[in-house]
Amino acid sequence: MVDAPTSVGRVIHSQACVAEGAAWLAEAEPRFAAALAQTGPLPLRLRADGFAQLLSAIVSQQVSVASARALWRRLEAAGMVTETAVLSLSEEELRGLGLSRQKACYAHALAAARLDFAALRQAPTAEVIRALTAVKGIGVWTAEIYAMFSLGRADVFAPGDLALQEGARLLFDLPARPTDRALRQMAEAWSPWRSVAARTLWAYYHVVKQREGIR
Repeated sequence: MVDAPTSVGRVIHSQACVAEGAAWLAEAEPRFAAALAQTGPLPLRLRADGFAQLLSAIVSQQVSVASARALWRRLEAAGMVTETAVLSLSEEELRGLGLSRQKACYAHALAAARLDFAALRQAPTAEVIRALTAVKGIGVWTAEIYAMFSLGRADVFAPGDLALQEGARLLFDLPARPTDRALRQMAEAWSPWRSVAARTLWAYYHVVKQREGIR
């Protein structure tokens, strides 16, 4: 595997990378050590990158997991998971496959953007976020999750995620869920392993939710 340029920072390739980040966090912050003792080894959670991954994220917006999966299977069956294929249909035809009017518009915008996904692999994370959020229908959360799991960036966070906010509230015994801005500032102390901190908070949230029935 070709090493990423220095401007990209650390890239997570394997479970060993996640374990290294978890060990660093546990040493830097005792509450992470306590959380990791409950969660056990953290998942790798790496995904493919590219157009289909972002289109899937658009499809999944504001619908249940089951609905998103069903719609995605329909798009796959129709071969509508590439830029060329999506642009070959009108928005009305995409709606005929089950996309809402808004999501059909977003799918067209993503396909028309012709993002250079190979270049994004080599771009600094801030540049990745800017490039993705310039596309209609892709917000900061989606861009950060893409950088974290599709590009493997070790030092990116998604403070707008409600489960991360709740996980931080629980782990750090906060009076309320931190805001996006507050959690982003809080996460600065977890650099250069913020994406592993995110994995820890997600895992901890699910452990506590299962134990106490938190909704």
